[in-house]
Amino acid sequence: MTIKTRKTRANFSPSQKNEYAKLMVEESYTNKQIMELSGAGATAVTRWKRQYIAEQRGEETPGKIPLDADKRRSKELEMQIADSQEDVRLLKKATALFIRDNPALR
Repeated sequence: MTIKTRKTRANFSPSQKNEYAKLMVEESYTNKQIMELSGAGATAVTRWKRQYIAEQRGEETPGKIPLDADKRRSKELEMQIADSQEDVRLLKKATALFIRDNPALR
């Protein structure tokens, strides 16, 4: 009887992915060298490289966390601004309803 065990999945932070992709693009490391260094699979390494190149061109990959720390921070701040704007919109509506339903405030 053969027991099949799966390879444990390695988790990499966006900054680690960024460093590996930077090595491939700027230092001319091969995908195979990065796979050996990181322990990641071929498809993951290829995705990191593709995303890194796209980010260098100024493109945003939908559904992916940006690899660059500045872009990650910018994305977080944009989300906070959007949440704040939504909160303000809801508070304005609630205030209008409160004033409408309370005749003493008119």
